[in-house]
Amino acid sequence: MLELPVLKLGDLEIAVMESVWSLGEADVKRVHAEIGVTRGVTSNTIQSTLERLYRKKLLARRKVSHSFLYAAAVDRAGLVTQAIDAVLDRFSQGDTGLVLSALVGLAARTDVKTLSELEKLIDRQTIPPDGD
Repeated sequence: MLELPVLKLGDLEIAVMESVWSLGEADVKRVHAEIGVTRGVTSNTIQSTLERLYRKKLLARRKVSHSFLYAAAVDRAGLVTQAIDAVLDRFSQGDTGLVLSALVGLAARTDVKTLSELEKLIDRQTIPPDGD
């Protein structure tokens, strides 16, 4: 079974992803100033976390002078999709009825506006039957 890195993200990794999404592109010093100082972690810890996220293919990087600039390799929606796919693969054992039941349960706890948006998204994703 494919192990997706998204299921293995710790609190600091999630905070770093949030920071990089917010900043767009950033080096270690910038991410450390954004989240490291308030969390009481060193810039070395931030650097290690950025490197781990890069190895997990969640961040991209480019070398500028003597340091790297990091940017998200996946957007929030992509990361959420990976997380959902990983959970479904792990727990549903291919049972689409179970998946649909879980989605209906989630939808039942939301508001009418969100349900309307969901319906529009489903309409855009609908695949026509064979022969059309």
